[in-house]
Amino acid sequence: MTAQPEHPADPRVTGVPHTINAIGDALSGAERARFYTEVLAAEEGDVPAAMRRWWKVAMLHRAPAAARSRANAEAGHSLVSVDELFVDGAR
Repeated sequence: MTAQPEHPADPRVTGVPHTINAIGDALSGAERARFYTEVLAAEEGDVPAAMRRWWKVAMLHRAPAAARSRANAEAGHSLVSVDELFVDGAR
């Protein structure tokens, strides 16, 4: 018997490798600058946490409905934008 994921991954969303360069490449210009600034200024033990936070942002940009969620929230059609789901405030 093999274990199968409860919710299979959406094949339309490609993953962002968990490397500094891949995360930086997946971010927009201003976000990319903030990411590199934060990672380069981080102490050795803080780099993984910074990478995790920004990896979530990079992955969110690839979500098919992220732009629609933002637009709905701005128009008052949704209570919460997808960006507000980040508890740790990576933005």
